[in-house]
Amino acid sequence: MLADNYKKVINEITNAARRVGRNPDAIKLVAVTKTVGISEVEHAAALGIRDFGENRVQDAQEKIERFPTYNWHFIGHLQSNKVKQVLPAYRMIHSLDRVSLAEELQKQADKLDITVDVLVQVNVSGELSKFGLPPGKLAAFLMKLYAYDRLIVKGLMTMAPLVDDPEDARKYFMHLRQLRDNNARSGRELEELSMGMTNDFIIAVEEGATMIRIGSALFN
Repeated sequence: MLADNYKKVINEITNAARRVGRNPDAIKLVAVTKTVGISEVEHAAALGIRDFGENRVQDAQEKIERFPTYNWHFIGHLQSNKVKQVLPAYRMIHSLDRVSLAEELQKQADKLDITVDVLVQVNVSGELSKFGLPPGKLAAFLMKLYAYDRLIVKGLMTMAPLVDDPEDARKYFMHLRQLRDNNARSGRELEELSMGMTNDFIIAVEEGATMIRIGSALFN
């Protein structure tokens, strides 16, 4: 089942990318494993998946200890008091959205003598139920991040609203891409756009996603 699901997702990524003239190889699939166990992660790795996403520190600990060489992405809201547990196990933090978290990441990275790849989370939809910076505060926040030399800002992340028609999510992905392009022109190189999940990743790919976070489409 997982092998069939993976093949289908890869085909959909490839077709979506080619429709808009993109290279499918430029899009990274992050398999979201928050609802599955060790055996499913092992099976996914056997298919060639090496990037895995988790959003709860404690729930992911056993998987990361079992598979420390895989690329683990922290994709959920990160509390500052959990940073010690997250570093250095995760390859990338997708949810940097406040100065206090940047300060703690910098502090712990200093202790470990490492750098940390981060994405800035932007709440493009304005939903109160979602974390992330308002779009209008992104430029100023990015400027503040220059003070934290242990943080390597690789790009932006967003979550679109859950909608019945995936096409309705397009404007949110387009907005994030425009924010990336506008801020990149101001001197901040932002390579990555982490956007798109099971319900809407095809639209996200068409709008420039470089990372998509897929859970149930793989592990249903």
